[in-house]
Amino acid sequence: MRPDIHPEYRDVVFLDTQNGTSFITRSTITTEETTDVDGVEYPLAKVEISAASHPFYTGTMAIIDTAGRVERFEKRYGRRKKKAGGAEEATE
Repeated sequence: MRPDIHPEYRDVVFLDTQNGTSFITRSTITTEETTDVDGVEYPLAKVEISAASHPFYTGTMAIIDTAGRVERFEKRYGRRKKKAGGAEEATE
């Protein structure tokens, strides 16, 4: 590998914000927050869904507050209008 072109690969704590589960894995993610685990300080990355809270793995359905993602999308790009009569044909 060439030196000085790769991001730092280090241990990071991922915190599931739905149920408070955390796990340590290696990642190149950059974070500003840190946390102490067993006396060692690690970078902290917060995630909304992990295997600990995902409905596929837990077998339970949970409503996730996505902090207005749909509203932000509609605000940014506008509400799409349905075309009357199906697809329009290009005319010259």
